[in-house]
Amino acid sequence: MLAPALVLVAGLAAVVGSAVAGDGPATPLVETARLLRTQRRRTPADDPALARTGLTVLPVAAVLALAVVPLGDAAPVDLDVGIVWFNAMEVLAWFAVWVAGWGPNAVTSLAGGYRMLPLGLAYELPHMLAIITPAIAAGSLSPGAVAAAQHDLWYAVWMPVAFLLYLLSVAAMAFWGPFAAPLGRDLAGGAAAEHAGLDRLLLHAGRWMLLVAGAAMAVPLFLGGGAPPPITGPDPFPGLPALWFAVKLVVVLGLLLVLRRAVPVLRMARFATLAWTVLIPLAVAQALVVTLVVLA
Repeated sequence: MLAPALVLVAGLAAVVGSAVAGDGPATPLVETARLLRTQRRRTPADDPALARTGLTVLPVAAVLALAVVPLGDAAPVDLDVGIVWFNAMEVLAWFAVWVAGWGPNAVTSLAGGYRMLPLGLAYELPHMLAIITPAIAAGSLSPGAVAAAQHDLWYAVWMPVAFLLYLLSVAAMAFWGPFAAPLGRDLAGGAAAEHAGLDRLLLHAGRWMLLVAGAAMAVPLFLGGGAPPPITGPDPFPGLPALWFAVKLVVVLGLLLVLRRAVPVLRMARFATLAWTVLIPLAVAQALVVTLVVLA
């Protein structure tokens, strides 16, 4: 049931995202119907098996990442090192986009695939520091334990830098909004340029699924999981942690969807410079502050 639920939420997010971007809420539905009727494309000397491996890995990685996220009071797969597992599945997106761009043996798709590598190198360290910071505070790598440790105060409140860096890294992980260079218009679609039909649909669906999985992990890491906000006192909806999880997920997705409209696509060189000179030092400083508070 996890994969269909993720597909459904990703589809709803795509509809809302299209409306926010000014393209019309029906655009994703029309595009999906069109791609389902379109034949797959072949290019000279291509490697369809390699390309389709990447296209398949992308949505599968999103489902496997979501598997360790507590969707309310418990995760579908409760791992003591769930945060490490989540990060490992997210790194698979690098491989997936790269080989999806390599497989068609075309200049534009190959350039788009290679753009995922500098993007990943730029966002991964801030991302790792951002997800480790709440783990340090909770003393656990289990997302459920991290969520349970926030009964008095959400980590987003006293770790705002880590929270904001995590949101940015989720957008980059899904090559979304300002980080959409791997599918850039200057490359006629980049890694997706030579894909059509079901292949192209898999790529875009996997992208949305990654975005939703990343947004879902923000809820236990920084927003207390399925528990109500501490300021509400007793839970007004007792026994419905999934409801609180859904409300928080919608808020996080809303922030990510607005990011696409608010910030233009960044050049990879500029983002890499920003990451190494600003984001990583901020992430290290935030982790250091949290560590000192925990040890005090």
